[in-house]
Amino acid sequence: MKYQQLTALVLGGLMTFSIFGTAGAAETKQLSLADSVRLALENNRTIKQSAADVTAAEWSLSQARRADGVTLGWTTTAQRIGGEAYESVRQQTGMDYQSNFANSLTATYPLYNGGRKEGNINSARYGVNAADLYLEASKQQIRYTATADYYQILQCRNLIKVNQDSVNTLQEHLDNVNAQYRVGTVAKSDVLSSQVSLANAQQSLVTAQNNYDIAVATLNNVIGLPMDTVLDIHDDLKYTKYDLTLEHCTEYALANRPDGLAADYAVKQAQAAVDTAKAGYRPTVNAVAAKAIAGEKPFKDDHESSDQWYAGLSANWDFFDNGITAANVNAAKAQLLKAEEVAAQTKESIQLSVRTQFLNLQAAEKNIATTQVAVQQAEEDYKIAQVRYSAGVGTNLDVMDAEEKLTTAKTNYYTALYNYNTSKAALDQAMGIPVDLDAGRYLTAEQAGEGVKKTREYADVHK
Repeated sequence: MKYQQLTALVLGGLMTFSIFGTAGAAETKQLSLADSVRLALENNRTIKQSAADVTAAEWSLSQARRADGVTLGWTTTAQRIGGEAYESVRQQTGMDYQSNFANSLTATYPLYNGGRKEGNINSARYGVNAADLYLEASKQQIRYTATADYYQILQCRNLIKVNQDSVNTLQEHLDNVNAQYRVGTVAKSDVLSSQVSLANAQQSLVTAQNNYDIAVATLNNVIGLPMDTVLDIHDDLKYTKYDLTLEHCTEYALANRPDGLAADYAVKQAQAAVDTAKAGYRPTVNAVAAKAIAGEKPFKDDHESSDQWYAGLSANWDFFDNGITAANVNAAKAQLLKAEEVAAQTKESIQLSVRTQFLNLQAAEKNIATTQVAVQQAEEDYKIAQVRYSAGVGTNLDVMDAEEKLTTAKTNYYTALYNYNTSKAALDQAMGIPVDLDAGRYLTAEQAGEGVKKTREYADVHK
């Protein structure tokens, strides 16, 4: 009787909390997969960090471009000059010092700096390209994370149902065993073993409920909702045939994965840094114009000789700098080599990721069919074991074993469905299926010489 009371208590508690969250939660929100992805893209902090990197790269490009323009500088000095040399001034004015002010306004325009400005502009532009693509990669990663976490909730809900069915089945069996025990047709050991199996199933049900609550909190964290938000989800894990081949998936990934293309832009950026470093071997030439005035009063010339201007060219060439430029060039070449290795490693990782997720998808697809049959067979086997036990020709161990196999078969089936759907989402990410920016089209537009704005517009998947 005490085991029946325990069962009622556990089931009553689960009904109170329900599979949609704990009682007393502040808010219940209906959520679909599309809603989850949208909220994650809007609220996720990783995406906001990547967006800040894009903004920083844009300002770096602006700085590089503005360095190739006119600069204006103003220099001023204000002094008091005294001493024995100014004795005559003291006698004439009664003052022990003389005021002296000087102002100079200079305009400078760089005419040639050995290719440094071009290298800086190219490097900054490639930095913007890479930042754009890394932002898209962040969005694709977050889309996968939100999708996988959403599917995790569906999986946990399925496992709650499996374990709830197990508890219900074992409770019914325990009632049957108790009835037969009261009339003396079964031994006390059958009652005890049935009670133990029911208690184990109840623990599994509590664990499944806890896993569900954790999955809900995890998704809430990803999509930016309060972690105690109760989610009302009506979707189910389903099987949808995936027809692409491994070769097609790999080819698409190499041409469209944003992090792979961003690694290529990092190589271009490193090459531009080498070109910039080589500018140290060459002279610099600037056009300069200046206006200067000086006198005893601020911004006013007191003598004709103190009002002057000049315009012309200035050149500077450090034809020997003790090997500093050579060291900078070699350091930049080393960074270029590193960028090339990173790009090659990234492409290898892309191929491995695609192959891994594709094989996982195939394995899960096969397991769906296998476990579906296993569930049907396990259900039939359990019915037979029950009938045999009730007729007195089977043992309680046969029933317990059949019920355990049925629970395992159902768990394996839902796990195969979960693995299939998450592997499909992971394969989409591994291939670089776009969220907002088509990386392949972005590369095409950039290589055609389009500016950053037009390149983004051309690659926008929503246009």
